[in-house]
Amino acid sequence: MPSLVARAESTAATAQPGLIRAVSRWQLVGLAINDVVGSGVYLLPAAAAALLGAASLWAVVLAGFAVALLVLCFAEASSYFDQPGGAYLYTREAFGPLVGFEVGWMTWLARVATMASLANGFVQAAAYFWPAASGGWARSAIIGMLILLLAWINVRGVKAGARTAVTLVIAKMVPLAFFILVGAWFVDGSRLQVLQAPPTGSLGQAALLLIFAYGGFENTPAAAGEYHNPRRDLPFALLLMILIVTLIYGAVQVVALGTLPDLARSSSPLAAAAAQFAGRSGAWLLTMGAMLSIVGLASSTTLTGPRYLFALASDGYGPRWLARVHPDYRTPAIAILVQALVALVLALSGSFVHLATLSVIARVATYIGTAAAVPVLRRRLADRAGVVRLPFGATIPIAALALGIALLASASRANLLIAAGALAIGGGVYSLRRPAAGMTAMARSPPAP
Repeated sequence: MPSLVARAESTAATAQPGLIRAVSRWQLVGLAINDVVGSGVYLLPAAAAALLGAASLWAVVLAGFAVALLVLCFAEASSYFDQPGGAYLYTREAFGPLVGFEVGWMTWLARVATMASLANGFVQAAAYFWPAASGGWARSAIIGMLILLLAWINVRGVKAGARTAVTLVIAKMVPLAFFILVGAWFVDGSRLQVLQAPPTGSLGQAALLLIFAYGGFENTPAAAGEYHNPRRDLPFALLLMILIVTLIYGAVQVVALGTLPDLARSSSPLAAAAAQFAGRSGAWLLTMGAMLSIVGLASSTTLTGPRYLFALASDGYGPRWLARVHPDYRTPAIAILVQALVALVLALSGSFVHLATLSVIARVATYIGTAAAVPVLRRRLADRAGVVRLPFGATIPIAALALGIALLASASRANLLIAAGALAIGGGVYSLRRPAAGMTAMARSPPAP
């Protein structure tokens, strides 16, 4: 017979409110696109052209197909579960709690660093319109308002957070649509001709740049406990996202290459290209688009990042109050506020810079972990109905795993050392795990319809 304490804990856990499933399929598509298309699309054309010249157009499209291997693995893995946690959940179920925890720990650290970095990036973009924003009280005020406003929106409800993210997706797509549709009339086709092979020494660096430009999709499954039907909708959203994003990136590269003569040397390539065919107003519109992209990605980070913290705390890692659900808003409000406060301190102090290097390793860890987990989950959960089954057996997971290992091998020594330190700290946190109180918050989430 269980002890009175254990029964009391179980009863209390069961009595706590659960997450509410409020995010629809098409909102999820918007979230997935928002997780990928950030400020990077405004810098990618110049960086890719500097490495590969006109061949960068084909490299951008091929990178989309390569990343599709990883997306397919996430699509199948997500179809087995309707709980939050993303890659943390997949690797935990496949390889045990230690591996799962380290993946979840690293990913959450990367999300916090990303939020701090985005806040600083927004300040830099705002300085184009208001130079005083780059320093002093104005910088602090803008950073604080951005982080705390997004936290408040997401505390008020996951539907409000999802709607905000989707609204920002639409808003930031308007400048890109203008750039593509109007700029296409001014493209000089001769600039798209590949007259010579790119230098072989730049191919590895270019591949790394392009593949990471498609990153971010791995965070979309983190809030699965609040999606209407994650086992059905997540695979759909992820696959549609990679198709749309590949088309957008390819079209942007065509216009940038075909309209801006000195693309490789431009520090703001899309604004400079727009100025060529639409004047100063075009440059202004694309600069606004860059700011909206930063805010959009920050919004998605505020939505998905705390779900890692919430899932970890639900499984006994960290204080129980991090796993509490707000009784009225039905969101992991404390986890959202904790992430916002940590990101605010890092953004204002600038100490996120070294932590941000973790995002490289953390992202690769989710890729490798999920690709390796798919064959294991396929074998262990073979009796689950309605799951996505990738064709060709283990071919796609193996190819995705090889891609992830290649990305890890390309990481710098500094990145690897910082990651090793973070993993060691994570091991210490793991050793302090407390028993999860009865039914975890993930399990308390109402079943998907």
